Amino acid sequence: MKSLIVVLGALAVCACAGFLLAPEQAAPEARFATLAGERFATSDLRGKVTVIHFWATWCPDCVKETAAIVQAHRKFSARGYETVAVAVRDQRDSVEKFAVARALPYRVVLDDDGSISREFGNVRITPTTFVMDRQGRVLRRYVGEPRWEEFDRLVEKALGEAAR
Repeated sequence: MKSLIVVLGALAVCACAGFLLAPEQAAPEARFATLAGERFATSDLRGKVTVIHFWATWCPDCVKETAAIVQAHRKFSARGYETVAVAVRDQRDSVEKFAVARALPYRVVLDDDGSISREFGNVRITPTTFVMDRQGRVLRRYVGEPRWEEFDRLVEKALGEAAR
């Protein structure tokens, strides 16, 4: 019995290690509509390093982090970087006022029916940020505010890789 438990434990560790070392997963094929009415899908973002940022105007950490998201967008956008800010569980007028007041330089989307959040693994915590490579694979998921130095290194590396 003891050896069976050891074997099962070893198999569990191997299975977890294999999962953690698996290649990047493709981002889901979500559909977006910006506040301005522009429609696009995740696949339309291929060819760019993309950040999908789930946030809300009522979330203090999200509001605090906005300046860093804007700064990253301005820093990298000329090199093939895209930001999509997905407002969740929020009111359209609040999101519009926030976007105008902060002069957000990237696409802002309202996930009013929760479909985008569900596509990205049922995002329930804000802020949650996904970084995708040029091929549309998720490189990293940040729950809460990223460590910005690490975030910048990840984006720099992804921008430096040629489209395959």
